[in-house]
Formats: sequence, structure tokens, C-alpha cells
Amino acid sequence: MLKGLEISVLNLSEVLNDNKTQRIDSEYFKKEYLYKIDNLKSTDFKKISDISIIKGGKRLPLGEEFSKEGIPYIRAQDVKNNFIDFENSPKISEKLHSKLINYQTSHNDVLITNVGNSIGDTGIVKFKLDKCNLTENAVKIISQKIDPNFLFSFFQSKFGKFQIERETVGTAQPKLSIERIRNFLIPLINVKLQENISKIINNSYENKINSKQSYNQAENLLLEEIGLQNFAPSKEPVNIKTFEDSFGKSGRLDAEYYQKKYEQVIEKVKMKSYDTLSNLVEIKKSIEPGSKNYVKNGLPFMRVADLSKNGLSEPQKYISDYFVKENQDKINDLKPKKGTILFSKDGSVGIAYHLRQDYNGITSGAILHLNVRDENRVIPEYLTLALNSKIVQMQAERDAGGSIILHWRSSEIENVVVPIIDYKKQQQIADLIEESFALKKQSEHLLEVAKKAVEIAIEENEKVALAYINQETR
Repeated sequence: MLKGLEISVLNLSEVLNDNKTQRIDSEYFKKEYLYKIDNLKSTDFKKISDISIIKGGKRLPLGEEFSKEGIPYIRAQDVKNNFIDFENSPKISEKLHSKLINYQTSHNDVLITNVGNSIGDTGIVKFKLDKCNLTENAVKIISQKIDPNFLFSFFQSKFGKFQIERETVGTAQPKLSIERIRNFLIPLINVKLQENISKIINNSYENKINSKQSYNQAENLLLEEIGLQNFAPSKEPVNIKTFEDSFGKSGRLDAEYYQKKYEQVIEKVKMKSYDTLSNLVEIKKSIEPGSKNYVKNGLPFMRVADLSKNGLSEPQKYISDYFVKENQDKINDLKPKKGTILFSKDGSVGIAYHLRQDYNGITSGAILHLNVRDENRVIPEYLTLALNSKIVQMQAERDAGGSIILHWRSSEIENVVVPIIDYKKQQQIADLIEESFALKKQSEHLLEVAKKAVEIAIEENEKVALAYINQETR
């Protein structure tokens, strides 16, 4: 009768040990959890509250809003199992910051998101800002007796992840309380291994910074070529148009569409060689399988949330085998191939990413597939950069603005104006982009090495972990 079922038999004393909330649900005592706890307890270990300070962030007070400029406010979406990035974070005023001054985050803090769908994402703060606030949907861990880079790597490992997963409660709105985090078990590995892991993390961060610099260099080269490097868009609120020059050409009557700054960018691009996107690429649309076909395990289904100009994240949705079988011909055709440029048209519009290998999955209908018609005229890596630059982003802002959920019509995307610069300059840009992604890949590899080294130290021993590090970083 019990064949195929998982059973853990425990004494009551074992159930109540380190179980302040007195949970007795079977999920809490899964065999894999118990096995990992035994692994941790076989090492020299401490509760994280014995070696660190754990504090929460703070939500904006009622009635307060973000500012265009000011102090960065780190949100849950800025914590993505990596180094914390504040560049796209919203800002708060100095006055509001003074009210939230006790809820800052600083260099080498380890952050864990503890509320909502992104719960359990972990990251480490490597930037050095005097002022930076933290959302209420994350907690910060200030390491006092253990290297923060090691602590970060531990939470990237399966021995950190399972504790987060195990102590998370709730379904509609999952939550991981600070009190539960304080009881997490942390192995106290020797200083030499901690130092090696710390060096790996710092090298990974350096590669990430260098990757950004290479990308920025490529972007600046493009803007220099078309004279937009120091472009300051007009703030003039009035732009007088005849009916023929406005609705007669665009079919739009909203005033925002005709702001002078958009015209200035287009005029600047058209002063040199350019073309419309439809003449440069073939555009293919994907399909929408519908939420009823979402499953936990199946064919990867990439949505706009899984796409960025820097790469693809692990998809949050998968498509059922039944839907794949029923649409097999379409599925095979819609799997994007190496060289395809993925381009978002809904939600976060205008995100472009150039695939460096075939993708074994499909994308949502909100992502277009672009394939360059003539690579002797336009290099795909160059075109991807151009699509992500402010030249095209301002066209996206003009066309898709004014809606709660942004939607960029395919007919408008086809008419996007793209600069065609000298081919040698395109190649120079493409080389910088490839250098950027190579550095990014190396950064990610080093994070993986650090994580794996932590796991080896716990499951085997520290000597084997050091040997693994030497092998992977030589």
C-alpha cells in the first residue's frame, strides 16, 4: 500500500528540536531536508544569529512616492541571485531617506528576499554608496564572524536554498520571517577556504564590472558615430503640427507622441545612413499557449520577465507535453535558433537579446523573433546593441507610451528607424559586445565554482573543496 510514498519516522523530541513554531506537517520533514540537516550538523556549525546581525527593510510610508533623482531604493527585483544592482532601482528624496535612515543597506551585506513570488533570491552588495535604502520585502545579513562572500556563496548553494525553501510559509503570499532566518544553520569552514571563496567572488564581481564597461564602450561608439553621445533631449512642452502632418501620417492624436525630443532623435539618425527595421530583418511572431497549459515540468516557456539585454533567466513557466504534442509542427518551427534576436513588444517593450545558441523552448507572443536578412550589411550583434540603445528606446517610448500595460504594435516596430554605420565600426562594436558577454560568462562561472566548493566542503571535506577550486580557476 505504501509503495512509492516517502516516509520519515521521527520521535517527538526530534520533531520539536529547533522547531520553535512546532510544525508537524510532512513537508517540513522531507527526507532530503533531514539529510541536508544531518550534513550541516556533521560540520562545525552555528546558527546565523550567533555570527551575524539580521535586519529587515522598510516600505515607503503611506502617501510617499519615488523621486526622479535621489537615494537608490533596493527592491526585491534588484536581488537576483547575483550581485545587487542599483542602477535601475527607483529613487527616494533626501528628506524621505532621513526618515528611513535605519533601513539602509551597505557594502558586503547579504540580502534575501522574504516575501512574494521572488522569495528566496539572494545577493550581495558590492557597490559602495554612502546612502542606499532597502525594501521591506528583503532582509539584510551583516556578517560579523564569517566572510560575507562565503556567506553569500552558502546561500547560493543547496544547503542555503533548502533552508529558505523549508522555512517559507504560505501559498498565496509566501513569507519567510526574520525569526526563521535567525535559526538557519551555517557551517564554520576554515579561514583558508573562506579566503579562497572570497577571492573567487571578488574576481567574479570584477569580471561583471569589466563586462559592463565593454558594453558601455560599444554603446558610446555607436552614439559617437551618429552624433548622439551628448544628446540632451528637448524639454519644450509645445510642438505645433497640422492635421496632415500629425494624424494624417501617424493616425495618432495624443500630444505625448509628438514631443520634440522624439523628432530630434529621428532627425539625427536620418542625417546619416539608416533603414527601417523591416528592411533589415525578417520578423516572426510566437504563440500564446494560455495559462491552462502551464505545468511545473515541461517545455521551457520564455516570457518577457525572463528576458533582458544581458541574457536569459531560468523560465518561471513550462508548457505541458499535451500542448506540445498537439502543436508539434508549430513548436519545432517556433524554437528560436542561434543568431535570432529576441525582441519584446509588450510589458517591458524594446528589450533585445541576440541568441548565441539554439533555445530548446518557445517564447511568448510578447517576444518577436528577428533574423537579419543580410549580415554583410548589418551584423546581428551590432543590430542588437542599436535596438537596446536610446535611439530605439525613445521610439518605443513614443509609440507604446500612454498605456497601463505597454504594447508596441508590430506595424510600428517594422517602421523603427535604425542607423547603419560603417561596417568596420559595426565589427568593432560586435567585438566589444562579444568581449562583454565572455566576461559575463566567466563571472557566472566563478559564482558557480564558489557555490560548488561550499557544497563539496560540507558533503566531503575542505581539502577536496580546495582541490576543486584550484582545478576550476587555474
